[in-house]
Amino acid sequence: MLGWPYELSSAALAMLPPAQGGLPMVGRLSGRGSTLSQERLLALRPDLILDVGTVNDNYTSAAVQVAAQTGIRYILMAGDLNDSPEQLRAAGEMLDAQPRAELLASYARSILDEAAQARSRFARASSPSVYLARSSDGLETGLAGSIHGQAFSMAGARNVAHTPASSGVGRVSMEQLLAWDPDYVFTQNPAFVQHTRQSPLWMQLRAVKEKRLVLTPMLPFGWVDAPPGINRLLGLHWLIDIFNTGRPSAQTDDFIVDFFRVFYRIDAPAELLASARNAQHSP
Repeated sequence: MLGWPYELSSAALAMLPPAQGGLPMVGRLSGRGSTLSQERLLALRPDLILDVGTVNDNYTSAAVQVAAQTGIRYILMAGDLNDSPEQLRAAGEMLDAQPRAELLASYARSILDEAAQARSRFARASSPSVYLARSSDGLETGLAGSIHGQAFSMAGARNVAHTPASSGVGRVSMEQLLAWDPDYVFTQNPAFVQHTRQSPLWMQLRAVKEKRLVLTPMLPFGWVDAPPGINRLLGLHWLIDIFNTGRPSAQTDDFIVDFFRVFYRIDAPAELLASARNAQHSP
């Protein structure tokens, strides 16, 4: 690995092993806001470009163009969370790391199977409704059906932000959100938690009044989004526990410790375990 496609926080870098935590930010190659030029890409001299995410005509065309212009092998792989085991096995084949890939793929499969059981239970009852507040004012959200809220739907919840043009990220009005009145509000933005404590409008929501405003852990990568990669497997288990019991349990502590050792090869910091366990906030 030559570098990171985007800037990681100092807290995230400090948690990673030195071989990864010391890597530079080289820029993003594909999608909106690309920051890595072909000249810089050629100077890095990678043997392989592995792009995991959306696969459609636009991304495929861009990948073919970059490969033709640079002569660098370019693999575009579907990034759906359901496909995590297959992604890991395919990466293991490319990198000649099959035993490690099989370990991670089996682990991923066990989490996905747990999620399927959770969805089955909720199918026989009422699914909890959720809203993901992505901005400091809370009104930017991952729309239903988008990759940004996939962990919620896979855990058996229903994203209330379902609009006629549901796709990707969008903004909603406070009036609409009050009409939806979700069971849970999740956020990855600590500033938004502070915002709700000063907003009479947000305090009208049941989720806020009843202490179901949940600050999602973001270290070393987002647990439910940002980036939408295999890091979400950790958040998936954590969400299932919240929806089943109302809050993370001691068993989830053990799961987090194990996940960090298996996937990140580091020990989960005690303060991170505490933040995951005490993620729910009241006004």
